[in-house]
Amino acid sequence: MAAGQSRNTPVIPQAGLALERFKQEVAAELGIPNYQGYLGDLPSRINGAVGGHMVRRMIAAAEQSLISQASAQVSAQFKSALGSQVGTGMSGTSTQSFGTGQSGTANWANPSHT
Repeated sequence: MAAGQSRNTPVIPQAGLALERFKQEVAAELGIPNYQGYLGDLPSRINGAVGGHMVRRMIAAAEQSLISQASAQVSAQFKSALGSQVGTGMSGTSTQSFGTGQSGTANWANPSHT
């Protein structure tokens, strides 16, 4: 490794303790007891399983966060659009075009006008 490079350091230093707890939680879920300290004597398959499950859960959390953000944006845009329509004086009556060149309110009681 080149000088000045370090490994296994969190991008956000304050997240180090939370990541360690997360690693312990995932290891416990996988049935790996006492997953702390020196782990060089464990097969790479076990360590890889812990890391792989951690990544899978972090990706799921990030996707859920993106869904929440997108949902909040759509909701805000919808509310904004509704707010702008309320102020334009739109009434509750519906004017529709029926493809015959006529425009007006629908008359469902008298079908002879179709």
